[in-house]
Amino acid sequence: MNKDKATRFLELIISGDIDTAYDTYVDFDGKHHNVYTPAGFDKLKEGMQDAETKTPNKHFEIKNVFDGGDMVAVHSHLTLSPNEPGMSVVHMFRFKNKKIIEMWDVAQTIPSESVNSDGPF
Repeated sequence: MNKDKATRFLELIISGDIDTAYDTYVDFDGKHHNVYTPAGFDKLKEGMQDAETKTPNKHFEIKNVFDGGDMVAVHSHLTLSPNEPGMSVVHMFRFKNKKIIEMWDVAQTIPSESVNSDGPF
C-alpha cells in the first residue's frame, strides 16, 4: 500500500536513515519539486543528508495521511529544534511500480502567536 510506503519513507528520513529510505522507496529516474534543491532525486537526497547533519534533533509527527491510490499526501508537524513552534508540512507523492516517482513538499511556518485559535492541526 502506497500510504504505508510514503509514511515509512518519511520516518526513515527523520530517523537519519536516508540511504535506506531512498534505496527502498525512490525511483531515481523520477523528479521532485522542491524549489530550494536542484533537480533530481540524487540532489534531494544530498540535501536531506546535509539537513540531517545540521538538525539531528528534529522532531516529526504525522498528523494526517490522504491515500489516493498512486497519489499520497502526508500532513505533518516538523520542528527543527526544541522550544520552537515548527512548521506544518505537506509531502505529496506519486507512485509508479511501487516506488516514489514524483514528490512535492510545501511548508508553512507556525507563528508563535496565531489569530486562529484552531491552530494548524
